[in-house]
Order: sequence, then C-alpha cells, then structure tokens
Amino acid sequence: MKIGKWVLLLSAPVLAGFMAGCGNFWQAPGGSGGGSGTGASSSVFYVLNQETKQIAGYSIVSGTLTPVTGSPYTLGSTPYSIAISPANNFLYVGTTAGIYLYNIGSGGALTLANNSVVISSDYATTMQVDGTVGWLLEAGPNFADLFAIPINATTGSPTSTIEQKIQLPAATVNQVVISQDNAHIAVALGSSGTEEIPFTAGSSTPFGAATPLGVKNSAGAAISVAIDPSNRLLYVGETAATSGTNSGGLRVFSLSTLAEVTGSPYATSGLAPYAIAPEEKGNYVYVANRTVSGSSTGNIAGFAVTTVGTTYSLTALSTTSTAGTNPVGLTEDGLENYMLVVDSGGSPDLEAYTFDATTAGKLDSALSSSTGTDPVQAVAIAAAP
Repeated sequence: MKIGKWVLLLSAPVLAGFMAGCGNFWQAPGGSGGGSGTGASSSVFYVLNQETKQIAGYSIVSGTLTPVTGSPYTLGSTPYSIAISPANNFLYVGTTAGIYLYNIGSGGALTLANNSVVISSDYATTMQVDGTVGWLLEAGPNFADLFAIPINATTGSPTSTIEQKIQLPAATVNQVVISQDNAHIAVALGSSGTEEIPFTAGSSTPFGAATPLGVKNSAGAAISVAIDPSNRLLYVGETAATSGTNSGGLRVFSLSTLAEVTGSPYATSGLAPYAIAPEEKGNYVYVANRTVSGSSTGNIAGFAVTTVGTTYSLTALSTTSTAGTNPVGLTEDGLENYMLVVDSGGSPDLEAYTFDATTAGKLDSALSSSTGTDPVQAVAIAAAP
C-alpha cells in the first residue's frame, strides 16, 4: 500500500531567518524533457506559504501548472507543517494556533472541517498520518515529546482528547517520518541525532522503546529523515557528516537491524541536506541541499540504490540539479511523474522535474513558478498519494 508523499516539515528554529521568495508567477518549461515527459500530469499537491499564511493547491495537467478550485486558501495564523492522509481525504496543517483539519474534495478542493476550529492546540512543526489513518503523529519546538493523536478514519477528527506521547532526548525536532508498513518511526533531532521508534498502529499505546542513532560528527546535526517505500532503508540527512567543502551527508541504515550500510555517509554535494525523497519504486533517492558552498542557490543530488540480497549500497548520479534559493521541501508526486521542490528563499518558489528518458535517474527541469504574490516563503509541500 502506498501511504503517500510527504516532505520535510521544518521546525521553528530552523525556519528563522530564511529569505523571502521572489520571481515571476510563471516561467516557460525548460530542460531537455523527461522520461515521464514535460507534458505529463501529476497528482494534486499543496504548498504552505508561510509569509502570506496560505495553502496553495495545484496539479500539473499536461505539463501546465493548474491551481485547484479555491486556491490559495487563507490561514488565520502562521503555518509550519502539512500532512495528507493516505486515503487522500484529509489535510492537516500545523500552525502557531494549533492543528487545522481540511476535507479534500473533488479535484483537490479544500473545506475547513471541525467547525473551523483546531483539532489540537499543539504547535506542530512536523506531522505525518499513519497508513491506517488511525494516528496523526506530530511534534514541535515547545516540548521534547513526539505525540500521537488518535483520529477517526472516516471523519479525520480526534477520537479522544488524550494524546499518546513518547519523550525525546531533545526539543529540536526537525522532522518525523513513518514507514509504509506503519512499524517504524524516525525523528531527526539536530545535534542529538536520530531516534528510531517502533510503532504499533493497532495498539492504544502505539510507541515502543526508542533506539538512538547519534550524529556522525559531533559538529553535525540530523536535519532530515526518510524511509524507503519498501521498508528496507532508513535515510538520515546530516550536516558535517562527510569531508570536503560540501560536507553534508546522507546516512543509510538497514531498517530491520539499524546497522549503517557500507559506504555511508554519502556526500550530498551540499552543506545542508534538508529534504530526502526516495523514489516510489525504490531505485533512487534524492536529496535537496538548502545551501551549497560557493553558490547562492541550492541543489538536488540523486543516488541509485543497489540491492544484492540483503546488502544495500548507493551510487551518486553523475549530475546534480540546480534548485532555487534555500530548497527545503522535496517530494515525488502521486502519479510518479514529477519530483517537486519548494524553495523558502524563492527564485522560484516551486520547481518540478521529470525523469530523463535516456539517463537513468537524471532529473530534467520541467517548470518553475511562484506560489503566490511574492515574497511568500514556501516552507513545505505535500503531494496526494
């Protein structure tokens, strides 16, 4: 079962000081065309515009960026995180006022639910919905805890005011992710490393005992996490994990044993690997670097995943893709035709890449756009499954 497409949802301390967006609303598609074609279509996806307090919803229809009906949607408070239920019927938005619930209608149109009030007053800067649509996982900067809110799979609303929680070793929570089999949670905790937490969705007390994974370098920080769609590998993006001018690293662990694979960490061609997106088929994984030494823009590095029995290794692709200023969100659309990127510093706010028809794994620029009246500071993106 495909749980859905999620991306890095940044904590409040991480977002501080980001540059505002800029650029024109539409630029002509560029690049050399992709394996999925620049005229391909995408599933619906949503971008959080933090500066303008908006949710911008889109799909790509025959290569053209198309807003969903009613988009953009205005929020009453500053947004930080977003998550879509695996059934593609609910959208959750974490704001400074709490977590709002939206029903997803025809064509991706949103309707504010729960009588237009928050379902929780928690300040959630990262969120995920488990595959059973029984739990909303969330965390923020105010408490050193990961919370699980029990939700109704039919309405999306909480079934209890009592939230389950597990204590974390740090209050700096950069990202949370859950595996598609609902058995593993990973939390990136900055200089405190990463926590792997067993999860039992069918239990009223779903959290198991956590296993800590310390940072590779004492000067580094875990800023992003992802889990392979086939539940094979855990990916962690860390600063200062490799040598050289661009010292950002992608660490790779066996999800079943939590042993780090040979060759890890892999250099990401940047300083800050803020978002990780495994391709749905599991053959490639992509990393968005927010900053790159000697460049005013970020980039996207790709890796081919090789499997021999139960042994895994990564090979860096020969090319990287140039992104906008401060890319912080990266996800594959639900139709698996595009890799989508949002840049908090703009230039542009949103980019879409197709997969090259001749060079395996290579990303080709397909379109770029602003996501509102700039500066918007696009900080998160989520694509419908």
